[in-house]
Amino acid sequence: MQPLRGTKDILPNDIVLWQHIYNKAKEILTLSNYSEIRTPILESTSLFSRSIGNETDIINKEMYSFIDQGKRQITLRPEGTASVVRSLISNRLYQKSKTNRLWYLGPMFRYERPQQGRQRQFHQLGIECIGSINPMADAEVIRLATQLLHELQCFNYKIEINSIGNLQERNVYKESLIEYLLSYKEDLDNDSETRLATNPLRILDSKNKKTQEILKYAPSLNKYLGSESKTHFDSVCQYLNELDIEYNINDQLVRGLDYYNYTAFEMKVDELGSQDTICGGGRYDCLIKQLGGPDTPAVGWAIGIERLLSIIKDNLQIQTKHPVIYIATQGVEAQRKIWNIIKTLERYRINFELDLYNNNLQKQIKRAYKSNASICLILGDDEISKQEITLKYLNKNMQKRIFTTDLSKELDAILSTH
Repeated sequence: MQPLRGTKDILPNDIVLWQHIYNKAKEILTLSNYSEIRTPILESTSLFSRSIGNETDIINKEMYSFIDQGKRQITLRPEGTASVVRSLISNRLYQKSKTNRLWYLGPMFRYERPQQGRQRQFHQLGIECIGSINPMADAEVIRLATQLLHELQCFNYKIEINSIGNLQERNVYKESLIEYLLSYKEDLDNDSETRLATNPLRILDSKNKKTQEILKYAPSLNKYLGSESKTHFDSVCQYLNELDIEYNINDQLVRGLDYYNYTAFEMKVDELGSQDTICGGGRYDCLIKQLGGPDTPAVGWAIGIERLLSIIKDNLQIQTKHPVIYIATQGVEAQRKIWNIIKTLERYRINFELDLYNNNLQKQIKRAYKSNASICLILGDDEISKQEITLKYLNKNMQKRIFTTDLSKELDAILSTH
């Protein structure tokens, strides 16, 4: 049996890295008063069709959707923001606090062609700052992304930022863009030609070189922005300057989700080829109202964990935990008596591993060395008759016997060196 295409097992050695990312995120985000939220993997399909946009690739090609036994349309969540917003509305979190700072880490699902940095089950770490229209919120979330990446030893990235204005401004721009591109219709790649009729702004994000050449002389979105959009964007840029966060303004940057407005940004690295975005986000001031909640502005981002790990795993020096004590027993009586010793080890919170193979003592000690434990605790018939325990210090090639009643004193000494 093999895992499904586009899915991967996260093995124990990798879990250490995943847990490190989780712990760093929790540490950094808690300092800025962000609280963790966990939403269901399953949601109503309508949640995503109403939020992401019917003409996006996610809705048209990539969602894992099915009809359950209750005849309901169900989807495995393809992204995190819509679920967080749904939770905000259904739990009326906006009544408890005007501003909700939330973060999450969990699996998402999209039916895409698997390649480096892109799986069908992938994981996102995301934050949502809900309740503020202030451009300081945009700067705060970008700052937190850079802070987290630095803590995780990821420095080689570039920030691209743009203002995509509001819906009215984009609609006017869209007409000009379509008019320009129609004269090049035959030269566009197949995806862009299709998007010309359905979602023309996504053409700006095309990776096709010929299409990118055509776009060089296309009308620029920033020429269609009103004073409010420009003022908001200028303020965000000023705050980033104050924070010494380097960025490039890319007036062709759009995000693949329809709910964005005003600020949009991406953090890109060279190591990942075409899948070069490790963090993307922006402002979505209309989404909460669109999904039936109050008119509430918001801004956030998501980081792809698999992509991030492929960049940072060689830089992270994380020690794998080994047992401090390996327990070897000989005889039926020892296997009965050992449980009281184990309770003592647990009370002292000392890592241990109990040998379960019933082999002779030499084989158990051999396994103790392989486990990288510091001490092999041996209990056999002779030790029991004398109410003693043998402690073999594996790194020092020495051993000693202690009375069972002196175990606590010995564990105090062991804890002081570990």
